[in-house]
Amino acid sequence: MTTETVPQNQQGQQSLSTSAARNLATTTKTVPQMLGITPRYLLRALPWVDLDAGVYRVNRRRGFILGDGLISTYVDGGGATRVIAEDLRELAFLSQVDSPVLTALAAGFTEREVAPGELVVDAAAPADQLHIIAFGRAEKRATGAYGQDALLAVLGEGDFFDAAAWAAGTGTTYRVRAVTTCTVLSLDRRMLVELAEREPSLRAQLDEFAAGQSPVDAEHPIELHSGHQGEPYLPETFVDYDESPREYELSIAQTVLKVHTRVADIYNSDIDQVQAQLRLTVEALRERQEWEMLNHAEYGLLNNVAPTQRVRTRGGAPTPDDLDELLTRVWKQPAFFLAHPRAIAAFGRECTRRGVPPQVVELFGSPFITWRGVPLLPSDKLDLNGSANSAPGTTNILLMRVGEERQGVVGLRPSKVPDEVEPGLAVRAMGVDRQAITSYLVTGYFSTAALVDDAIAVLQNVEVSNYHDYS
Repeated sequence: MTTETVPQNQQGQQSLSTSAARNLATTTKTVPQMLGITPRYLLRALPWVDLDAGVYRVNRRRGFILGDGLISTYVDGGGATRVIAEDLRELAFLSQVDSPVLTALAAGFTEREVAPGELVVDAAAPADQLHIIAFGRAEKRATGAYGQDALLAVLGEGDFFDAAAWAAGTGTTYRVRAVTTCTVLSLDRRMLVELAEREPSLRAQLDEFAAGQSPVDAEHPIELHSGHQGEPYLPETFVDYDESPREYELSIAQTVLKVHTRVADIYNSDIDQVQAQLRLTVEALRERQEWEMLNHAEYGLLNNVAPTQRVRTRGGAPTPDDLDELLTRVWKQPAFFLAHPRAIAAFGRECTRRGVPPQVVELFGSPFITWRGVPLLPSDKLDLNGSANSAPGTTNILLMRVGEERQGVVGLRPSKVPDEVEPGLAVRAMGVDRQAITSYLVTGYFSTAALVDDAIAVLQNVEVSNYHDYS
């Protein structure tokens, strides 16, 4: 009996292979993907003001804010910590004195190290020294109305105390204790008195301060009379405006996108190559825009928080108490917190530890945790300040009120620009060069402004690497 031999190519494969079939098929493709795209919740949550002239002037009632509320220090070539003389103008009674007086005062500071738990200043002690914390963290505490130990403030680099008691020669009503190792710079009141005897300008400033003529309120007062009976003479007043209001010019982010005409001509099926390139370029520009709106040295929100609106964490990790303290600074219709995703996770761990899980709401199609009903929006544009050889570091948490009608934070953009493809963003064709490459100018115009000081507050030095064992 003979056996028919089956050809080798027919033993295993009985139909057309998929690899061969792909040559006749059109694949289903995605548009180009990009890891760096984020939801950019700040840009989505801010109300935007369209500018006709490219400049936004914030008119305010006249105020008396001097600067950032901190006295900066530096380490000289010999390793000693020194005070920046001009920063002593943060003290109201030194704001108008001549620079040589400030230089003399700055040279008089002495440096000392304070160990954790050691007192820097004790309650009821005479204020014979002005203290500046150059490095480290301390707590200002006092005895409460019911005898309890009350935490008044957490002090850090640049904070000083007690300027008013030091100028008047009175005692302090609180104690300051170091939490970490602190470098403290101190200046004897004796030097202030001696300089005042030689410098008439300083003497005049101190006398004015002692008489209560230096501004205490943040704004020029409006005289009013209330609760009166009969026909008393009513006070006469007016509302004084800031004579030099701040103006915000629109900032810019730009790039030139280049696409070879050969690519645009023959490789456009099914995805338009030019549009795919432009889409990702615009996404990158918007990411840079959000970073600038938070971190820019002039108009960035982090750099425009008033001194009274800065809060330091009690123990590093962001706790419900810390966020409550932040809410006391922006208590008029707070809109949202803005925090790094790791800071939000750290806050969630602290809530879990205390058995107070935060509520969840849905915004922009996604769930967000809230605190006291205010959502925490994530943004990776709030930097983590650390090094490659250390823990992830610290960050900041912002809380803001938004909208012009609420005297809050607003985003700024032009009402219309030529070749606009999105609000405030234009794509302009620049022509084809002699190498057959087409260029497109991509431009975004933007800025941001906080209309009044209490529209925004920041929780500083937020530690994100604190974990708990729940076993």
